[in-house]
Amino acid sequence: MQQPAVIVMVKNPIPGKTKTRLAQDVGNDMALEMYGILCRHTRDQLLALEGVTRYLHYSDHVAVDDDWPNRAFIKLVQVGQGLGERMAAAFDHAFVRGHERVIIIGSDCPGLTANILRQALSELERHALVVGPANDGGYYLLGMRHPHPELFADMEWSTSAVLDETLARAQVQGLPVARLPVLSDVDHLEDWLGYGWPLPEGLEEE
Repeated sequence: MQQPAVIVMVKNPIPGKTKTRLAQDVGNDMALEMYGILCRHTRDQLLALEGVTRYLHYSDHVAVDDDWPNRAFIKLVQVGQGLGERMAAAFDHAFVRGHERVIIIGSDCPGLTANILRQALSELERHALVVGPANDGGYYLLGMRHPHPELFADMEWSTSAVLDETLARAQVQGLPVARLPVLSDVDHLEDWLGYGWPLPEGLEEE
């Protein structure tokens, strides 16, 4: 039996294309720096998680010399046109390799911890799905025991209806869903400040 899998979806740090909504508040260079801090936080939580296979799916190309250690992460490139296709393909990749519990996360949630990841994997022992609701109406984590492409097809992403639509689709399929604590992703400066994280040096002068 394969150990559980954790998939992380990350963006290659390209100015003007990474954390664009955050960049509207702080500028492209600072948004990149803040995204790097968020990624390192996510990385550290995953490294504290034992007994899992870690998959890192990049938006554009695999980086072998970045902050994500090659020994700890299987590095791949996302496949598909939109977010839904890319997440569905990432899940399929893990299930084809025999993983029976798979969770997927992004890389921009300061509240995500190794304990929450452990809780998610534990919930999948009793539920078909596990979801981590985000304050903006989306989700920061989704986990499942089998592929469910119907949760991704024709979804209007980056809206406040994503979580409710996902749960409605799960109900139609008769899938029991476990919920994790509600957290906030960092899409704007106020999200960052809401966690009480210090501002990167230089932001105060802008």
